[in-house]
Amino acid sequence: MRSGSAHMWLSACWQVPLILLISVVTALSVNALRREGRLALTDGPPPPAGDELRISIDRAQELFQQGAAVFLDARPRRDYLRGHIRGALSLPWQEVDDRIAEVADRLTDDRVIITYCDGQQCTLSHHLARYLKDMGFSRVRVLPNGWTRWRQSGLPVAQGTGEEER
Repeated sequence: MRSGSAHMWLSACWQVPLILLISVVTALSVNALRREGRLALTDGPPPPAGDELRISIDRAQELFQQGAAVFLDARPRRDYLRGHIRGALSLPWQEVDDRIAEVADRLTDDRVIITYCDGQQCTLSHHLARYLKDMGFSRVRVLPNGWTRWRQSGLPVAQGTGEEER
């Protein structure tokens, strides 16, 4: 029995690293073949590729001043209440299915819909923009790192529910 146990351990000593190596090679190969070229670490669809939906801070400001855009804050409601782009509507990505009806009447194709969240790595606004595009809205754009960039540019902000702004 003793030699059988030793043989089992010796087999495991070379099989485990071999299995790990095969797993890593397989994972890297699959990842390299992905269209996006990287591993998706979040739930839902990946953020849009390239710059197809992005809008610059200057263009977003121009549309804001003209009243030609509606801004949608994709962050959690608590973040929206702490501060948001003046006039923006709260539509948290995590609650989009439950809350879309609250803002749907304010979303029309005669105004550009600009989604935003906060942080360089935030993809909430990208997910929300794709959701709206899938619903049939054609004039949807994403303002990457929108909340930080808007504040840093000294543009109009508000706190609270935003009801007084309507």
